[in-house]
Amino acid sequence: MGSGQVTSSEPFDFQGKHITVAGLGVSGVPAAKVLHGLGAIVTVVNDGADERARAQAAELEALGITVRLGDGDTLPEGSELIVTAPGWKPDKPLFAAAERADVPVWGDVELAWRLRGPDAAPWLAVTGTNGKTTTVQMLASILKAAGLRTAAVGNIGVSLLDAVLGEERYDVLAVELSSYQLHWAPSLRAHSAAVLNLAPDHLDWHGSMEAYAADKGRIYEGNRIACVYNAADKATEDLVREADVEEGCRAVGFTLGTPAPSQLGVVEGILVDRAFVENRQKNAQELAEVADVNPPAPHNIANALAAAALARAYGVPAKAVRDGLRAFTPDAHRIAHVADVDGVAYVDDSKATNTHAAEASLAAYEPIVWIAGGLAKGAVFDELVAKSAQRLRGAVLIGADRALIREALARHAPEVPVVDLDRTDTGAMLQAVQEARRLAQPGDTVLLAPACASMDMFTNYNKRGDAFAEAVRELGAGT
Repeated sequence: MGSGQVTSSEPFDFQGKHITVAGLGVSGVPAAKVLHGLGAIVTVVNDGADERARAQAAELEALGITVRLGDGDTLPEGSELIVTAPGWKPDKPLFAAAERADVPVWGDVELAWRLRGPDAAPWLAVTGTNGKTTTVQMLASILKAAGLRTAAVGNIGVSLLDAVLGEERYDVLAVELSSYQLHWAPSLRAHSAAVLNLAPDHLDWHGSMEAYAADKGRIYEGNRIACVYNAADKATEDLVREADVEEGCRAVGFTLGTPAPSQLGVVEGILVDRAFVENRQKNAQELAEVADVNPPAPHNIANALAAAALARAYGVPAKAVRDGLRAFTPDAHRIAHVADVDGVAYVDDSKATNTHAAEASLAAYEPIVWIAGGLAKGAVFDELVAKSAQRLRGAVLIGADRALIREALARHAPEVPVVDLDRTDTGAMLQAVQEARRLAQPGDTVLLAPACASMDMFTNYNKRGDAFAEAVRELGAGT
């Protein structure tokens, strides 16, 4: 890790400043209102001009905020700062124009960071390709178990602007940050931070894997106490090595194996800490049992260890780690056990929308009848299928890009029976579950881990998971 004294961002006087907010939606509207309230002269630009955008524009215009619909590419004259929605791609003409004019660009996270008061709660920050939301929720649960006033914020839950500017006072915040948000947050300096894992994702937005990793790595900049990394994912450790942190900040790894000094890991079913203890060369602190993690799938144990590491970096006692993990309930559609029917377990991991998440899900069960498919978003499936082939009893494929998975199965698991469903109507999931039941044997798991996005057939992954659960309930009713 590099080392250098990191100063906090300079105060910014918003009064009378001409500020452009790029994008309406969940981050743009509150950002525009906050900036207007601080005395800035705000112009909102937005690519679309649909009914929702017009309604949001009318709401802002009633406050005296200028809104320009249907043109998100032109830099408004006199702009001194752009505050952008995180999803706006860096190669948009608006940002090129801003660069030529030497106008800084912030995201909503950067804005929230700049608006923190002098006694603001420190941030414990989490990013990674998969597992962010679960880890942040586990962390918040652990912090609450320690008696701390906290909230899960950022890419989930409470918005960061609300957390920073609201009346509620927090001791510490558990913050989920996406690669998009980190790209636009140049002065963010967390107390401690974790990168859970890195796998190809959002490459159309970032332009390359290197750029994606670099944006994830921004989360470590200026960390004070601990940079938490995944010992099984060298790329995360490389990001720690490259980070410029405060003097005395430590690299802390987590592993599903026996931890080395300065790591958290697992010994005989116990989560243990060899990082935040006296004499870590010889001592380890028991934190919790694997059975305290819900569900105790390998990738979820890794999430729990990362959450525990951040909590311990903040000084949380071991008992609070155990109590917080026991109290935690995962969100729906994340390796959620739906039911057992005729000795077969049915598990909904509709949230596994990319190959990395599906690989983690498939590693948690054996033997598996796998329901997969949807929108591939440019993904390839050879590595996923090759790694999981030995676990598969069969596969049922649905969705627009199912042929890509079928071809990978033919190459790497030719002996696995495959059912290819060429339909996208509302009954498709029921048929998929029925076909999976036909392939499954007692003791098997039928696992919905699509490795693809859902929008070809469903509104979102939640609706896809709901359809799976409903189909399983129908199976059970018919037994």
